[in-house]
Order: sequence, then structure tokens, then C-alpha cells
Amino acid sequence: MGLIPEAKRCVALLGGSFDPVHDGHVALAGYFAKLLVPDELRILPAGNPWQKQGLRAEAAHRVAMVRIAFTHLAMPVTVDEREIRREGATFTIDTLRELRAELGPAVSIVFLIGADQLQKLHTWKEWRGLFDYANVCAASRPGFTMDAAGLPEEVVREFSRRASTPTQIRETPSGLTSLATNLAVDISATQIRAALASGKDAAGLIPPGVLDYIKQHHLYQS
Repeated sequence: MGLIPEAKRCVALLGGSFDPVHDGHVALAGYFAKLLVPDELRILPAGNPWQKQGLRAEAAHRVAMVRIAFTHLAMPVTVDEREIRREGATFTIDTLRELRAELGPAVSIVFLIGADQLQKLHTWKEWRGLFDYANVCAASRPGFTMDAAGLPEEVVREFSRRASTPTQIRETPSGLTSLATNLAVDISATQIRAALASGKDAAGLIPPGVLDYIKQHHLYQS
């Protein structure tokens, strides 16, 4: 039996501050894991994301929580710490350039984002250039509309002309998009940090192992 051709390999990427990682992140990864059946999921904790200031948990804690949160997924999961190691501001376009150079031209790279990130996509550094290095899949959550009324016109235009099926995305290295409008998870890290700081129960918002870790290390306490 021969080796699987490199062109069929698919690597899904999920970036974020993960401060803390929560069930919304896990649901987003799990949804596209079933849809695309990637060969690998890479989790990319942000180091110094330019649009977010004042991360609460240290990088080592955020990495540890991510490792706990994604252990149950039925695929190889890698925690990629390059953005944490990178000095200065973190830009997605730089990360995708690096990964494309490392993985080669034939691998399908799929960058996963939530609806809140999609709405701000046009403000990202060289955002149209993302499609030169990866496919982009976005999922909505309650309260976000994925039609032209809820997204910047230029983002709608790009996503519409690149819209493709999961099979096409899995077999194409970059440049395609997919919008999922049925991921009914509405959780924010801000909401969780506020609950934890006030001593409220965050069960049902965070994977149980992550919640245990937060309590053990006394994270997000006021």
C-alpha cells in the first residue's frame, strides 16, 4: 500500500488568545473536524495579539489549558507555540506564511475562525493575503448574521466568490472559504473571566479539566 499523496493532506489551524480556552473553541474545532476530517489540528495560542491587550493568564498556563481542552478530539492535535515565541505583535498573515513554507505548496491549510473574528477580518493586516496561504472557514454563533447585512461588504464579496464545499477545501491548498451558520454556541472568554473573578460557577462553559486547572492554579481571581 503506497503513501497518501501530499496533495490530499489537510491541516486545520485554530488560533486565539485562549484566555481561557472554553467550550466555544472546542465546539468550533470539533465542528470542522467532522466536516473536513483534517489529518491534523494545530492550535496556535497567541503571544501578543495586536488587537487584544492585557492577557490575564501567562502563556505557559494558556498552553497547558489548551492541551487539556483538545485531548479528546479524534485526530492528531498539535499545540504550536510559534506565536508565543515570536517577539512583538502577532499577525496571522506572518504565521500562515511560515506554515506554508514549512508544509509545502500542496497541503490544504484551513484557518478556522468564529463569527466575531470574521466581522473584524477586514481590519487584519493584509487580510486578503490570507487566502494566498490558506483556506478560511468561519462559523457563526447566536447573534451574528452571516449575510451581507451583518458583515463588511468586502468580506462578503471575498467569501462569496471563494465559497466551496468541504471536499473542495480539503483537496485545495488555499484560497477557498466556507461559512457554517449552525454552530449554536455563544460563549466568550470575557464572560468566563467575569464569572470566575466574582466566584460564580463556570461549569458548562469550560471543559471540566480546564476548570480544574484554573482552580488549582488560582487563575482569573479578582
